[in-house]
Parts: sequence; C-alpha cells; structure tokens
Amino acid sequence: MIDITAIGEILIDLTQSGLTEQGIPRFDANPGGAPANLAVAASRLGAKSAYIGRVGRDSFGDFLRRTLEENDVDVSGMSVDPVQHTTLAVVSLDPSGERSFSFYRDPSADVNLRFTDVPAALLENTKILHFGSVSLTAEPSRGATIQAAETAKAKGALVSYDPNYRASLWADEKTAVEQMLAPLKLVDILKVSDEELPLLTGTSDLEQGSAQLAANGIRLVLVTLGPDGAFYRFGEKTGKVPGVKVKVGDTNGAGDTFFGAALSRLVKEDLETLTAQRLEEILTFANKAAAITTSRHGAIPAMPTLEEVQ
Repeated sequence: MIDITAIGEILIDLTQSGLTEQGIPRFDANPGGAPANLAVAASRLGAKSAYIGRVGRDSFGDFLRRTLEENDVDVSGMSVDPVQHTTLAVVSLDPSGERSFSFYRDPSADVNLRFTDVPAALLENTKILHFGSVSLTAEPSRGATIQAAETAKAKGALVSYDPNYRASLWADEKTAVEQMLAPLKLVDILKVSDEELPLLTGTSDLEQGSAQLAANGIRLVLVTLGPDGAFYRFGEKTGKVPGVKVKVGDTNGAGDTFFGAALSRLVKEDLETLTAQRLEEILTFANKAAAITTSRHGAIPAMPTLEEVQ
C-alpha cells in the first residue's frame, strides 16, 4: 500500500542562482513540478510515495526519473512521451526571494498524460491521491487527472488538492478559476495560499474564505500564510499555527514541502478521530519542514529529511 500518490506535472525549474561577473543571470537546472515536489517531500519525511506523470525522451526526463528514484519515490506511473519534450519553467527571483515563472510547455510531455498511461494498481492501493491545478490547464492531462482522482476515491482513498495558480498557463483568469474550482467536490484535504484564497472565493478573510471552500464537502482546508505560518479549518474548528523564521534562500517548493510534510503525518491519522491539538502538532511539523526548504535554493534539492526537521 502506497501512502501518497501524486499525479501531475514534473519539470525542470531553471532557477536563477546569481549573476556572472558581466551581470548575466545564471540558472541552475533543478528538478521540479508541484506534484513531484510533494511526492519527494513526503518520501524524505518517512512516507511511502509514488508519482504519476509524463516526461520527454530527453536528458531532462532521464534526470527527473533518476531524481525521484534516488528519493525512494515509486516511478511505475511515470511514462515517456516519444514526441514532446520535458517541460521547462524559468524561475526568476526578486531580492526578497519571491518567484516569477515563465513556462516552455505548449506543447510538452506532461500535458500529454492520458488516463491509459495511469497504472490501475497505484490508484487501487494508495491511501491519498494528490493533484494540483497545473495539470488541469489542458487536455488530455485534465481528464486523466480528474479520472484518476475519481477512481482512487471510489477505491477508498482520500483526495488532496493544491490549486496553485500560474497565470501564464491559462487563457484568462475566469477560465482558470472555473477549472480550479471544478474538482472541489472530490476533495477531502485542500491547501491554498493566502494569494489564491481571494482568487477562488472573492475574499481574503480566512474564516469566510475557508468556510466557502469547505462547503463543497472538504474536510480539512489549509491556507498557507508565508512567513506567518498556516491557518486551518477542520470541520467547525479553525486556528493558526505560527511559522518559523529563517533567512530566505528562495521560496521555491515551500508550499509543496509544507503540504507533503502535512500529508506524511495525516496519512497516519483517522480524520474522524483527529483532534485539533494533534492537527496543530502536524502543522507545526510542516511549517518547520517548509522553513528549512526556504532557507536553501531550489525545490527538491532544498527539501529536508526527517532527521533535519526533528
């Protein structure tokens, strides 16, 4: 039995790492893609994780497969596209470490994922099926992702979802919001950032926005607050867990680390009997893991081990 199976994009983050003596930006080719990031984060923190997605038949695709294997992530659901290349994301950083993205993705291998590429055994034998909204931007990956979530849920898995918004991947904001909201009825555990909450609900108020999302039948809503930690709504209970102060290297992968860390603990709990006190302990652990990631550079390369968090 797999603890967490993540489906969606995997790509190369060409992340700005500095400037040459001539002032030319220097970029490192880091492994990335939110679902793949989460699978690695959970694996490093003790969960048994798997990844479902598609790469190109190129050196970047080979590198991404090796990266997941080296992090003990099951890659039996990772397929190779014979035509399209592995997706690239250029990640530029401002002086505070905040990111901006440019994608080389139309077309690309990850969007070409079909449900026929998804191993039934992974969906039938996972405790949590996780996905994000980047794979919902176009077909066939949109249909494959939703069908995978439906199938896993029918087999008894919990469904987790991270609707991370990347404006350049959508035709317009209205379309993005419609597609990002569409899967909510399937979701048991949801994570959004404080930037995405008003996009999806029309309000920045944590209590109101989380209640609006939870009305879709979502059992646990998490809102990440950057350096301020995280807010949660668990049934009628709400609360905040403070963040951990660190010197920021870059914020790439912080949200994926947070959610992967949280899921690596939640998978061992029964949501029916989980207490608010235990949930806050889990979110404190997740905040610590995310803080370590932000203190370093890159996404997957920056993610901590269980020993580091402890």
